[in-house]
Amino acid sequence: MYVAFDEWTQGRSIASLGTNAGADELPFQSWRSFKEAYAPELVERAVRESAIPVRRALDPFGGSGTTAFACQFLGVLPTTVEVNPFLADLIEAKLSQYDADALARDLGLIALRAANEEGALNRLAVLPPTFVEPGIKDRWIFDCGIATRIAAFLEAIESLPNDRHRRLFKVLLGGILIDVSNVVVSGKGRRYRRGWQDRTRAPGSVDEAFFTSARNAIGDIHRYANRRELGYELIRGDARCVIDKGRWDLALFSPPYPNSFDYTDVYNVELWMLGYLNSSTANRLLREATLSSHVQISRSFAPPPPGSDQLDEVMANLIEARSKLWDARIPDMVGAYFADLMAIIRQIGRGLTRGGSLWLVVGDSQYAGIPIAAAEIIGALAERDKWVLRGYEPFRSMRLSAQQGGRPELAETLIMLERAV
Repeated sequence: MYVAFDEWTQGRSIASLGTNAGADELPFQSWRSFKEAYAPELVERAVRESAIPVRRALDPFGGSGTTAFACQFLGVLPTTVEVNPFLADLIEAKLSQYDADALARDLGLIALRAANEEGALNRLAVLPPTFVEPGIKDRWIFDCGIATRIAAFLEAIESLPNDRHRRLFKVLLGGILIDVSNVVVSGKGRRYRRGWQDRTRAPGSVDEAFFTSARNAIGDIHRYANRRELGYELIRGDARCVIDKGRWDLALFSPPYPNSFDYTDVYNVELWMLGYLNSSTANRLLREATLSSHVQISRSFAPPPPGSDQLDEVMANLIEARSKLWDARIPDMVGAYFADLMAIIRQIGRGLTRGGSLWLVVGDSQYAGIPIAAAEIIGALAERDKWVLRGYEPFRSMRLSAQQGGRPELAETLIMLERAV
């Protein structure tokens, strides 16, 4: 007997498909809190409303794996792409199959081996100086005792012979890092907790948090193992470069928004503490493999694509206002953002079944008072590329960041396209 999609979502009623509020309470989704642009129920709707049967689906911006994981419950074989190695591991940890009893045995081994902290300090030596006490200028992300316990757990996890088990427990360790740190992280970046200097955490809090998370995860795995589709394809890398083959009946995704924020920063703590990054060069290479939606690094930008009068007007206005922008590269970034995104949409179109749908959720942006209506621009560019525009659906509004003016509100919109030829 298969576990139904409604059993996973617990038959909940949600106010909007354009938010994942409350998703942390769903099984598997609590492994690492993740702010996504849409709820799992949007995946179910896209499959249900498709003009053709959906047997294979693509998400080129995998995130925490919500699209791919929902597809497994719906009997759809998912393909997902993710450039961030921590998130790629999170996705694969969710999609993989396990023996729950074997996981419990390996959790016991971790408990035994993590008691030995020899070698843990070697792991801490490669971290940026801001990470571990004493930090820089009396600021640090992890107290020394906490960081040592994290490193000891990582040593124990990496000693396991089963690669799926290593991946799962490493992801679960990553899921507790912010909770035992001196910082909080949101979509706008990282900041220190209020009064963190006066708050002491016992090193044992790492043990408590990790084992609680691991036991809950093993319970999730046991209860929801019999999904209708157990297969998956995970492609690790830059979505602009790796979607060169494949056949799909549906594509559903939300790309980074053109808001000049590098989402790699949200996972900077996990990337460094878990060993995905070990040098500034590795950090830069990862940033360079992301969509042209930020100006955090110096990079070359592709020219804006032709075909949208609205984009042409935006580009002219941004170039004219370049001296007023907080970064002179923003006009180039915006043009390249739409070039990157349309290149990905074209690649998807080459592999999409005739009559197949492409749904994407995008967010508008604004610089120096110049609005960027991303959904309308993408819709016009897609129609020029022979996509059928089935419609727009407003999802929600976002507040402007301080860099964008600090005033509400920017629209997030679902674009529904169909491949007719």
